[in-house]
Amino acid sequence: MGIAAAFRTRYLDVLASIYLYNEYRGYTSLDRVLEAVRERCPDEPEFQAEIAKHRTDERTHYMMFRRWFEREGRMPLVVDRGVGHIDRFIQWVFGCTIENLDTHRIVTRPEEFERLCRVIMLTEQRGYRQVEIILKNRLIMSDPVMKKIFKIVHRDEPDHFLPYQRWLERQGRATARWNERAADWCIHKVLMLGKLPVLFLDAGRARMTQWPDAADGLPEPAPAG
Repeated sequence: MGIAAAFRTRYLDVLASIYLYNEYRGYTSLDRVLEAVRERCPDEPEFQAEIAKHRTDERTHYMMFRRWFEREGRMPLVVDRGVGHIDRFIQWVFGCTIENLDTHRIVTRPEEFERLCRVIMLTEQRGYRQVEIILKNRLIMSDPVMKKIFKIVHRDEPDHFLPYQRWLERQGRATARWNERAADWCIHKVLMLGKLPVLFLDAGRARMTQWPDAADGLPEPAPAG
């Protein structure tokens, strides 16, 4: 394999590993969000349905990246919450990991529920902008399967931030505060300029031995259009 081909393979490997982690983290975390929305907004079935769709989309995106690796005949690189935008954002805003997020406290405190909605909205807006950049990247678009995956992700992304944005607007609440936007920007820069290059250059990085969803016990969704 030539240098250019090796660079391309490694780049796609790293990118897909990061996205697979974030999509998995996304749909499993949304179970907690949906629980909070049902408790906080019992009279808003449409909002609940939008969150449920968000969760379903994230699961489908995860499966697309998993299938990409299966087609390539290798497992994803081992990564952790250090590459997770939502992980870092939750830690910054709430001072804890996603697993330790106190859903009951968030539901009983309107300002915290609003903050959670803003964190998800900003994370998904960041994801949308990043995918628009990826769709202009010739290296990534040279892989036809990856190209199809990111076009689907781009199509779905507005449905992942608009429900939270509209809910905040209906409540007459701020859709983002300056310090939250600053945190989002800083987290993005750390990931792009720090974590991604380090992961790319870590030639000894191990690969997963099983898929993250191995213990989920959920049926696999049909391939996305």
